[in-house]
Amino acid sequence: MRATDIIRAKRDGLQLSREAVEFFVSGVTDGSLPDYQASALLMAIVLRGMTPEETAWLTTAMVNSGIRVDLSAIPGVKVDKHSTGGVGDKASLVLAPLAAACGVKVPMMSGRGLGHTGGTLDKLQSMAGFRVDLSLDELKAALERTGVAMLGQTAQIAPADKKLYALRDVTGTVESIPLITASIMSKKIAEGIDALVLDVKTGRGAFMKTVDDSRRLARSLVETGNRAGVRTEALITAMDAPLGRAVGNALEVVECVETLKGRGPADLEALSVVLAARMVLAAGLAGSAEEAEAQVRRALASGDGVEKWRQIVAGQGADPRVVDDYSLMPSVATRHLVRAPRSGFLSVLDAELVGRAAVALGAGRATVDDPVDPAVGAMVLAHPGDEVREGDPILELHYRREADLPPALELLGKAIEMADEPPARLPLVVEQVA
Repeated sequence: MRATDIIRAKRDGLQLSREAVEFFVSGVTDGSLPDYQASALLMAIVLRGMTPEETAWLTTAMVNSGIRVDLSAIPGVKVDKHSTGGVGDKASLVLAPLAAACGVKVPMMSGRGLGHTGGTLDKLQSMAGFRVDLSLDELKAALERTGVAMLGQTAQIAPADKKLYALRDVTGTVESIPLITASIMSKKIAEGIDALVLDVKTGRGAFMKTVDDSRRLARSLVETGNRAGVRTEALITAMDAPLGRAVGNALEVVECVETLKGRGPADLEALSVVLAARMVLAAGLAGSAEEAEAQVRRALASGDGVEKWRQIVAGQGADPRVVDDYSLMPSVATRHLVRAPRSGFLSVLDAELVGRAAVALGAGRATVDDPVDPAVGAMVLAHPGDEVREGDPILELHYRREADLPPALELLGKAIEMADEPPARLPLVVEQVA
């Protein structure tokens, strides 16, 4: 089998055989396939696409490039949640303890922020000492101890994905539903879960800007997961404006704790509850969606969720006092208010531009090696649909360096749009794909 024949076949729009897909992944993993040939095939896939069968074969080959974790010795159904990424998208830190408080085992393998989207690992590590580099034995021990393990991808899990993503990032081949699907699902399948709930974002701050594109991605993810024996479903949720109020790592952690205490933003609480309820249902711990949501609501109202979070924080090496003493979290004293340019209704608060502004302040990274300042970011003081007067505050920026303000303010000047009438808005949960 020759790489040039595989590249030519996909270039011409033909379906690859399973053997060809496995040859490609094996060559990328062991280095026998040169980067220029791997990149050529990636570009052919972007331009020509892949069938559901090819996507499933690619995912399976990527899973088999490393180990598949065996969690069968841990009682209960293991359920993870994955988001395709957004701005202020911190729901994982709320739903994981809520689902665990209801009896779900939650192995949650997450990533870091890149570009305008935040990363769960960066949020977790804004708590001093919080360990996300768990070994597989430590993952299992955490699941047995608290029901939750929150960690980054290990070198043993889908190593082909790390190499392929590095190539995609520098060759303009990120935007491909089959490649996105295989990247996400290979890691999730390899972590040994029984079921997966996906949060596929749509809108200005999402990777997929339209509902149609988000639906195509959701269907690809769900079909690929189910083919691999992982019960998979997806919710398509709105990401035109930031979720909740906080954008920035430490700010978001505090907001999550406040939500677990029943004092968080309504949209963050609502999304976290519905996703946690889907996890409870997927674990077989409720007979209906309504019953599952009632369980999650009880865990929230009783304080069981925040107590579970305290156990998770302590179990993974951080000081559990941060749950009640926010002065232990990183912070900055300097603030800047971004105000409404005129009276009317806030019609747009562009999530991507808000995310990029937060990155400009130091809250995120443009490349994987960029440092992240856990203390900086923004607080959203007005949301689309709110009526405001000229000069009313829309955002409060938390910044460390004066030099970071001008580029952030330039982006935010484009992020805010006003109108004379309230805007039409997507519902928080647009639809379900199962």
